[in-house]
Amino acid sequence: MSDASGPVGAADPREEIVTHIPALRAFALALTRNGADADDMVQDSVVKAWTNIEKFEPGSNMRAWLYTILRNTYYSQYRKRRREVSDPEGIFAGQLSEKPAHDGRLQMQDFLEEFNKLPDDQREALILVGVLGESYEDAARACDVAVGTIKSRTSRARAMLAERLEISNDKAFELTDAATLGVITSAAASR
Repeated sequence: MSDASGPVGAADPREEIVTHIPALRAFALALTRNGADADDMVQDSVVKAWTNIEKFEPGSNMRAWLYTILRNTYYSQYRKRRREVSDPEGIFAGQLSEKPAHDGRLQMQDFLEEFNKLPDDQREALILVGVLGESYEDAARACDVAVGTIKSRTSRARAMLAERLEISNDKAFELTDAATLGVITSAAASR
């Protein structure tokens, strides 16, 4: 015979879970007011209970433990659904778009061609300051030149790249490499 907590002395707690399914379904039905949703919720709850059976304390109330799992499942799904937008006709989904990835790769190729055409000293300054993130002072020490010289080389190189690549504040330039974007960022901002 069993009481509200299930069969007494069940060898494996998993066996007891099955005896509580009708009570779980009734609780789920009361929460969801929809038979299909209630069945799904019971199934999710039973799977969670089954996979986390080691967390159940033998001798405690199995039905209460299952109710807690079901209730938590319900509220998790409820919060998730509140954030979702219902779009059965696909109107919102149809408005979403993604720019093709090849555009960034093509612009990257253009960038690399122009970057390689820069004088060596300007490329070196851009790599140290723009790509590696070195300070002007550290870049100047590495190149054995004055800080003003590094600033000048970096500025001229950025301006030349921006001009050759037709980069301006009103035109988007997409690259697949954040470090390369850092090389030309100041040029776009100063134009």
